[in-house]
Amino acid sequence: GSAVLTSLSLLSAFKDKAEISVVDIGDPVVISGILFGAMLPFLFAALTMLSVQKAAGAIIIEVRRQFEEIEGLREGRPDAEADSDKCVAISTQSSVEEMILPGIYAILSPISVGLLIGPKCLTGMLGGAIASGMMLAIMMSNAGGAWDNSKKYIEIEGACGGKGTEIHKACVVGDTVGDPFKDTSGPALNILIKLMSMISLTLAPIIAGWADWQYWYYGLIPIGLALIGTVIVYFLYWKDVQDISAPISGGKDVEANKPEVAKPEKTA
Repeated sequence: GSAVLTSLSLLSAFKDKAEISVVDIGDPVVISGILFGAMLPFLFAALTMLSVQKAAGAIIIEVRRQFEEIEGLREGRPDAEADSDKCVAISTQSSVEEMILPGIYAILSPISVGLLIGPKCLTGMLGGAIASGMMLAIMMSNAGGAWDNSKKYIEIEGACGGKGTEIHKACVVGDTVGDPFKDTSGPALNILIKLMSMISLTLAPIIAGWADWQYWYYGLIPIGLALIGTVIVYFLYWKDVQDISAPISGGKDVEANKPEVAKPEKTA
């Protein structure tokens, strides 16, 4: 709510600074900006959801490694101490690394549209991003909270047969999606629409009075930076796919998961 009001105020200030009096929604340039802006919250939400998956997967692999390598940890012996600092370090590092790509898109998208096409298209982009971002954030917050509370309702109140039932298993799966919905992607959309509005307002004096496509070649610079950043982030952080079910190398899990080799039959 507050993010939408803030973004609308910034959008109004952007119009004044960019010397835009009327925005015609029937203008192809404006409607193109609206469609592009309406897509950005979905892209941003998808990237943050994938980031949660990657960070959680890295912690799962680390926990499995500690179970295999720290003697007595699996049995719960008091002298076996888990290395919780390592899990905290993974979470902290992932929180920084995984925000690079969404941050690049959030900052460079309004700059690219404003310089490449012009202020009218950028106004449409902000309007589309605010509208779809608000609806998507509300949906994610409510849906994620409903999934999370349904699991707690079954576990605490014993509803629908309580723990161990198929309904409980389904709610656990829903809660796995619901937590990043309500705690990560939903709140992150508030930052997205406010950040893009602030960047656009900062850019407004530069592009004030520009006609459509007047200085389009300036827009190639942020687009190129976005492409370069995407390639760098992909090869640094996104290329290697984690397999949380893979056996831990060097541990007992390897021996337990070795495939059985069929012995050749003896011939008479």
